[in-house]
Amino acid sequence: MWLAFVDAPSAASWYRAHNASIVASYLEHELLAARELLAERFFLNVALLRVLYAHALAAAPTLALGRLAPLGKLFGDPRRGTVGLFLSIKRVFPDRYPLAGLSLDDMLASENRFLRSVDYGVIAARIDGLYAFAARALGEPRLEGLVRDGVPSYVWPNDVRAPWLESGRRLLPRLLAWATGVPRPVDDGKP
Repeated sequence: MWLAFVDAPSAASWYRAHNASIVASYLEHELLAARELLAERFFLNVALLRVLYAHALAAAPTLALGRLAPLGKLFGDPRRGTVGLFLSIKRVFPDRYPLAGLSLDDMLASENRFLRSVDYGVIAARIDGLYAFAARALGEPRLEGLVRDGVPSYVWPNDVRAPWLESGRRLLPRLLAWATGVPRPVDDGKP
């Protein structure tokens, strides 16, 4: 895929090559990742969904942004600062490892609120389609198995859904969902 990028450079072909490497590593090291703390596994899922989403911004902007699709190529260009802002580990993840002594709730409370709202309001509402798109684009059908019932599931316990759904009911995620044409960011099955 890197040779395809060199032959026809574009944001979409760069993400395809980049993300194919990342997804291959995720799948190859799943047993190692399963031994990580829950908080660390949460961040593995956040990192994966965000790189897949960045690819969709460049290659499938209607999937990524709905009615704001014309902005996809601008926001998804890896040469621009918007992708760096969105994917910056410093803005999202703790700066130490391992995360012993740091709970998932503590980390969620300290996370960048705007980026988290994008996760809930824009990405979560499209997550099944996003993983299906990435599976096709990367030629890796196992990728679709890394999301379950609208929740990222790479080495993630089936019964722990709240960190992925709770904030989707807040105002900013709902506004982002509305702005991009998604009527409801997440449905956690509660009335």
